[in-house]
Amino acid sequence: MNIAVLSGKGGTGKTLLSVNMAATSKSATYIDCDVEEPNGYLFFKPEEIVEENVSVKIPEVNKELCSGCRKCVDFCKFNALAFIKKAPIVFGDICHSCGGCSLLCPENAITEKDKVIGKIEKGKSQGIDVYTGILNTGEVSGVPIIEKLLEENRKSSSNGEVSNNIEGNEKLSIIDCPPGSACIVMESIKDADFCVLVAEPTAFGAHNLEMVYELVSLFGKPFGVVLNKCLDGENPSEEFCKEKGIKILGRVPFEKELGELNSNAKIAARESERYNKLFKNIIETVKGEVQHERASYTER
Repeated sequence: MNIAVLSGKGGTGKTLLSVNMAATSKSATYIDCDVEEPNGYLFFKPEEIVEENVSVKIPEVNKELCSGCRKCVDFCKFNALAFIKKAPIVFGDICHSCGGCSLLCPENAITEKDKVIGKIEKGKSQGIDVYTGILNTGEVSGVPIIEKLLEENRKSSSNGEVSNNIEGNEKLSIIDCPPGSACIVMESIKDADFCVLVAEPTAFGAHNLEMVYELVSLFGKPFGVVLNKCLDGENPSEEFCKEKGIKILGRVPFEKELGELNSNAKIAARESERYNKLFKNIIETVKGEVQHERASYTER
């Protein structure tokens, strides 16, 4: 069961929710897809870490074979190739690794080489598998790293560790998505059975909630909302949910104790029975929604 956790901006509480939901489960995988600034590992402090580099293919030009036809330069829509001194030069930092230039070259003057753009780390924390993606500074896109993280999760799920049924006995994977609604978020929710949208109780929070609401609606993903930093009084995000008929999966209070635990990189569900119950109730509600969706799909 793959649960993606999204928010319209950073600092909404996406990682707080992701980490604590995973920690309350007996068997779970936490996947940090916020590859530009991953921080879930700070809470889990995983051990037995295994690292693996992630590479992409970028073109390499053999000037002796190049006839100067410029087809590769004209083809590249990302301006990663330029024709200088009768031959193309490659700007690897903006290449999107589509491979089109090497396929198009009539002289076979363009080959591809590997370029390391980051890495993934896999470790363990009290029975929880912790997967972290890390994008190297200056790289354009973290999508290949997210693809690798999700591929590793699929491999783990196909090793006989997971019982795929609607009874709730399968292994849980919590996907901590990047903030916003860009391409890296779209890639992160690709395998999700259900999306949890995290929102703050402000007008700005409601605006950012609408962004990710439109994204998951576009992809046809089932979803619900968790309201974070809740206080007494007006809550524009809650009003948005009522207006759109969105199910509220739970509420996380705005409390000093929770804030201190979180700011000290402690997992509240492991430190406090009260918070353990709070986040466990949320994840059980989410599981119930997934089971309901699967049952409805089977009936259709």
